[in-house]
Amino acid sequence: MLPVLFSVFGFDIQSYGVSKALAALVAAFLLARAFEGLDLKRDLAYSLVTWTVLWGFVGAKIYYLLEQLPNFDVHHLGGMGFTWYGGLIGGVVAALVIVHRHQLPLGAIAGAAAVPLTVAYGIGRLGCLLSGDGTYGRPTSVPWAMTFPNGVVPTTVPVHPTPLYEALAALLIAAVLWALSKRWNPAAVFGAYLALSGISRFLVEFLRINQPSLFGFTQPQLWALVSLIVGVVLIVRTQYLNRPRRRAAEVPADGATVTARSDDLLTPRSTS
Repeated sequence: MLPVLFSVFGFDIQSYGVSKALAALVAAFLLARAFEGLDLKRDLAYSLVTWTVLWGFVGAKIYYLLEQLPNFDVHHLGGMGFTWYGGLIGGVVAALVIVHRHQLPLGAIAGAAAVPLTVAYGIGRLGCLLSGDGTYGRPTSVPWAMTFPNGVVPTTVPVHPTPLYEALAALLIAAVLWALSKRWNPAAVFGAYLALSGISRFLVEFLRINQPSLFGFTQPQLWALVSLIVGVVLIVRTQYLNRPRRRAAEVPADGATVTARSDDLLTPRSTS
């Protein structure tokens, strides 16, 4: 593992921080491309990413510190220790403020952000793997098990490289979301992001070392279930329930079939 990439004038450049910066840059690039397709300014994408990343880190740190209570000490304020779902909450709140301030279409923005969010998450998890930050899984004897003797949270016992699992899952999810974006409406694509990322995190938690919190599930699993439920509801409501319903009308004498939208059937027609 490589927690420290190199040093500049005695200042360590850590792989964890570099991965997060790279994730933000890639997300900004992808979102800017998506904004161009929506006829929106690229600068708005950069602004959105900047503020969501900033407040995402704030939210992630606050959530982490709350998790440490009542055993909090000053070491928890260091550069490590961020909780993903706290970051998601902070980032979403910041994004909503930016969207409201610039009067942007919320559904379209959410759909455009699905793939960049997923790719950024995968890059961030690779940073966790390189730094050995303690997010690895339980001891195992599988052939691909890894040790982290030089990690930030070291272990010489072979364990599941769960950050690698999550990075690979993110790559697969991003490909699925990209394909869905060609056929589904943007809000449904964001719902798919919530559902698929929730499933991924729920499953990987069975291999990690987090302590159960409620009903035998860990805190991340509970959040993952919320993400899954919200995602499924969003897909059903926006992709299926709100689709225009059509019916076959009467067949005219020439044999042609006329179709009409169901809401057209509610419009009064002249009998003259």
